[in-house]
Amino acid sequence: MRLPWPLPAVLVWLLCWAVQMALRPVLAPLPAMLLAALPGVLLSLLAAHWWRRALVALGFPLSLALSGSTALPAWAWLLPVAMLVLVYPLHSWRDAPLFPTPIRALDGLAQRAPLPPGALVLDGGCGLGHGLRALRAQYPRARLCGVEWSPLLALLCRLRCRFARVRQGDLWAEDWRDYQMVYLFQRPETMARASAKARAEMLPGSWLVSLAFALPDMPASEKLDETPRRGHTVWIYRMPAEDAV
Repeated sequence: MRLPWPLPAVLVWLLCWAVQMALRPVLAPLPAMLLAALPGVLLSLLAAHWWRRALVALGFPLSLALSGSTALPAWAWLLPVAMLVLVYPLHSWRDAPLFPTPIRALDGLAQRAPLPPGALVLDGGCGLGHGLRALRAQYPRARLCGVEWSPLLALLCRLRCRFARVRQGDLWAEDWRDYQMVYLFQRPETMARASAKARAEMLPGSWLVSLAFALPDMPASEKLDETPRRGHTVWIYRMPAEDAV
């Protein structure tokens, strides 16, 4: 169930304050503030719009500064902003926030979009690796790759998904030509861009798989309908010869 805005932000701020109050007796003011701000920074990635992410992440440090309850040097108040940029660089705020792929979301994909052993599969915008794990369950013999713009998320994904090759980078700058499948869990605003890139770069017979959002200008070859277990519709597109360059 989605909570009405701004209740999610208020709950995150209260969580940060609870951490702050628990840490004050045992830590110096600066590390206590940074650790208390961290939940807000991480949970802000779940917000759908950039301005909501900023409010969720920065609400606690701003309220702490206004309260006057903690004496910190002026420069210390820039650290939560630096944490937010490290976790989710501003360049990538126009793309999807951190929406993890449900573990059963891709069940049945291998039957609808078969791949040969050793096929190269890309999770574009892999976040913490939930999509890579779902892909591995479907294609255990595929060579899985992930690209993620956030350096911190890419590092954490690399640690969680040692079976995959994960690197920090821009999924839109990545060449999709070498992949037999590209998997995306983006947002509606970026699907036209994904369609144009797939038509320009992907080879005939390769697959583009999109969780939740359909391409606006291409009929799906297959789809896996939404179920309580799956959570979202899976849209499956096979690249035809006439769209290859």
